[in-house]
Amino acid sequence: MKKAVFLGLYLSSLNLLWSQSQHLNDLKINEIQVIGSHNSYKKAILPEVYSYLSKKDSLHFLPRIQYEHIPIPQQLDLGLRNLEIDVYADSKGGKYAHPKILDLVKTTQLFDPEGKMKNPGYKMIHITDIDYQTQYYTLEDCLKDLKKWSDAHSDHDPVFITLEPKDGKANQFGTEPEHYTSKLFDDLDNELKKYLGKNKIITPDDIRGSYKTLNEAVVNKNWPKVKEAKGKFLFVLDNNSENRDLYMKDHPSLKGRMVFTNSTPGTPESAVLFMNDPSPKIADLVKQGYIVRTRADADTMEARNEDYSRFEKAKESGAQVITTDYYQPSTLFKSNYKISFDNNTYERKNPVTGK
Repeated sequence: MKKAVFLGLYLSSLNLLWSQSQHLNDLKINEIQVIGSHNSYKKAILPEVYSYLSKKDSLHFLPRIQYEHIPIPQQLDLGLRNLEIDVYADSKGGKYAHPKILDLVKTTQLFDPEGKMKNPGYKMIHITDIDYQTQYYTLEDCLKDLKKWSDAHSDHDPVFITLEPKDGKANQFGTEPEHYTSKLFDDLDNELKKYLGKNKIITPDDIRGSYKTLNEAVVNKNWPKVKEAKGKFLFVLDNNSENRDLYMKDHPSLKGRMVFTNSTPGTPESAVLFMNDPSPKIADLVKQGYIVRTRADADTMEARNEDYSRFEKAKESGAQVITTDYYQPSTLFKSNYKISFDNNTYERKNPVTGK
């Protein structure tokens, strides 16, 4: 009996996703609104590590990163259509193979038992040495899983992916991330093409088409329809400073690049924007043709207070991408906070641009 009920619920969910997808087919990808996850690969900090760090956390920072995610393919199965991936460059290998906190805390769970962190390549971590628990040690493995899932669901609606290249100064343990270079960004593009496939990526060149600049194409609404973008992914670089400029260098209007950038509206490369605060300004940018990402919650605060006001503003803003850490309620603290559209869906017509 339980199996029959479960099967019925599963089929009902599939039918809902199918009907939702068909409903959006003739809209352009800037005329829909999707919900997705923030730091999609992140696992919870191990309890023993959390306990140790909390005793030294005078600024009460730890509760802000007390969240976790189910495996990415399961998120996509639920209907989420946005993901966020952080990537650290590790051209020699081994730079992040031993989180320094493990010198201070004895854990019950081994880190990287297969030694994947010792090999050269892009690594997926939230915060080095502290918040290191991850669904994927390497970007390669993540991309392979995305391709596998996409091939098995070839009619899926486009998935937006935020790609954050992480570097910066040394942390309190003395670990300084490898700094990005033009070559490392070229290699990152090649990694996306190699393991996911260029045919699965919506690129800036695709959108620019015959227009002089990418921005000109965007304000002329040259985005594809959902049905034309099925089975594909659109990547956006989460950086608006030196790394963004380095990625754009020698690539006018992002010619030849695999990833869009968070660039100032009106500049040649501008197409997708990040506005984490769901302000009324978003609606005007959406009407102009830009795709905007905003957030339903941040730092666990909305979830702890069961406060949906930010999510309501995000929906009303028309931002095409809304991220959350709580498409399912938290298992790390008591809260019923859960983000979705009506009927537990994660895609709908855009309230500002949807026809």
